[in-house]
Amino acid sequence: MSHIYLVGFRCTGKTTVGMALAQRLGRHFVDTDGFITGYAGASVSEIIAREGWERFRQLECFALEQIAEGDRLVVGTGGGVVLRPENVALMRKTGRVVWLKAGIETLANRMQGDAATAEQRPSLTQKGPLEEIAEVLEERAPFYGAASHLQIDTDQIAPEKVVEKIVKRLCK
Repeated sequence: MSHIYLVGFRCTGKTTVGMALAQRLGRHFVDTDGFITGYAGASVSEIIAREGWERFRQLECFALEQIAEGDRLVVGTGGGVVLRPENVALMRKTGRVVWLKAGIETLANRMQGDAATAEQRPSLTQKGPLEEIAEVLEERAPFYGAASHLQIDTDQIAPEKVVEKIVKRLCK
């Protein structure tokens, strides 16, 4: 089997599930945001403040292209990776895409409890957390749906159970 790409909004569990899935399958886990920050020598927030969202999206495309050349990886992607058709085409060509979903309140609670939120998750709309999540999810849901081979709701489900669902459905 090829790569497994995890897509979805912030705090849906892409990194947590991705690391557990990689361990379960004996693969390496790669995070696109981690690749970008290592390459750029700056946090996501710093890149966006200094160079803007467009430059960040360009770096995201570059990171995905580099990662796609690897072998049988589990890849945690940035929440907006699906906004560029070339990213979706590359992920679907080189692997299976899993959309991790969660409800608005779950996402807000997870963001509030996540120390990385401020540094790695800059505001997308300058609105309050619940309003921003609702607005961005509504905008991106069709993109996530079109990109994915499999959708899994992570609300009230332990990461290990999400891993089991992915393994059961993709690794038959």
